[in-house]
Amino acid sequence: MEWTNEARYRTCDSMTVEERKKLELSVSRSLWRQRYHIQPPYGLLNDPNGFVWYKDRYYLFYQWFPFGAVHGMKHWYQTASADLVNWENKGVAVKPELPFESHGIYSGSGFVHNEFLYLFYTANKRDEEWNRHASQCLIIMDDKGKMIKQDTPIIKKQPKGYTEHFRDPKVWKGKNSFYMVVGAQREDLTGCVLLYESDNLKNWNWLGELKTKEVDFGFMWECPDYFEWQNHGVLLFSPQGLPPEGDYFQNIYQSGAYIGKPLDIENNYFEHGAFQELDAGFDFYAPQTTLSPDGKRLLVGWMGLPEIEYPTDKEGWAHCLTIPRELSIKDNILYQKPVRELQEKRKNKVKRALNICESIENVEEFSGQSYEMIVDIEVGSAKSAGLKLRVGEEEETLLYLNKLAQKVVLDRTKAGESFAQEYGTIRQKAYLKEKIRLHIFMDVSSVEVFVNDGEIVFTARLFPQEESCGVQFFAEEGIANFEAVQWKYE
Repeated sequence: MEWTNEARYRTCDSMTVEERKKLELSVSRSLWRQRYHIQPPYGLLNDPNGFVWYKDRYYLFYQWFPFGAVHGMKHWYQTASADLVNWENKGVAVKPELPFESHGIYSGSGFVHNEFLYLFYTANKRDEEWNRHASQCLIIMDDKGKMIKQDTPIIKKQPKGYTEHFRDPKVWKGKNSFYMVVGAQREDLTGCVLLYESDNLKNWNWLGELKTKEVDFGFMWECPDYFEWQNHGVLLFSPQGLPPEGDYFQNIYQSGAYIGKPLDIENNYFEHGAFQELDAGFDFYAPQTTLSPDGKRLLVGWMGLPEIEYPTDKEGWAHCLTIPRELSIKDNILYQKPVRELQEKRKNKVKRALNICESIENVEEFSGQSYEMIVDIEVGSAKSAGLKLRVGEEEETLLYLNKLAQKVVLDRTKAGESFAQEYGTIRQKAYLKEKIRLHIFMDVSSVEVFVNDGEIVFTARLFPQEESCGVQFFAEEGIANFEAVQWKYE
């Protein structure tokens, strides 16, 4: 199908019954539908939005284009969960209706105030010359789910000195005021974040550009998220346009964090350390955080990237969200670990200890498409040691320790149907400890790996054949010891 602007910029209300049934049939035949990740019913999912705890449940929206696996007219699709494990699809929550949002409801955030859920989003409009016009907007939702969309933007346009790349508002409460960060691009085509203040969440005053140590770090900073945690200030954002540096910045676009002192509001300055890439894998972008009712800082990301064609595109659907992750800070490093609530899914526990010398051992009871596995590896004298996942006749995904290079390696060269090969098929990151723990979450078409309690994380989409379900352990040129436990996910 040729995606003209007319085809891309339709609202979900214009979808015919025939179109919907055709998409649903195509999706139902897919080999790669996930079992426990949030995914779209059909169409394209991207950024998580409005992630918040409100009225005894989590609300999590995501960007959605219903007509196929392309980026077109964006809506917000709504999911909800009481436990971070079982998510209920609620359908379309926000759709383009007003003149200033004629070309899409873009990303934003949620904030609970006075028993209401305030949803902030970017409205996108194109003029006759196809020039972009962005504004920041507000919806107020009550405890019955009724949404009242404000009929004018709360921030009508970007300040002077910045381009129309002005989007993705994230709101938080300070000591005396509410604050908002918005991703932006300077007129010299470099990325930054703008800071706003309000005393009522409706009228916003621009405080200026959030000053950081960086003045030329990519051409656009998307999806900013500021919070203060464990006596630190943390700024998450997704900078576009960073050149690769060794093992870092290998994807088309990156996501990461600055960790520093709490934000100096009076001087509009954030004192921070070096940029930390949040995920060392292939498919992670636009993360958003929230606070749990018991005070944990949680993160969910988009398991995908812009401007990349994925194997499910031809089936009329694309992408999913990561599992929820709990954040912590140790030695100024941001750690991510899977939320404890996921342990509810554990079934059919299998445990093995292996001592392997220069060989490959197949462990049949560990096979499957959807499972959780924890593997402790002591490399010993081996040059390298690790696992082969989703093994079939001609397919395998390698996850191993390269002792000579002191790196953890994820290799999807032979993982199944290939895509995005121009960005490489191997990701790796240095480690220091002798004994390494790999905490693996495998789903039908993805893997998430948490190394040493989340010091390093790899996220990747995989598209193997259905019968490629094997798990193997290996050691090369020496001996390695493994202690492994697996739980199947139904």
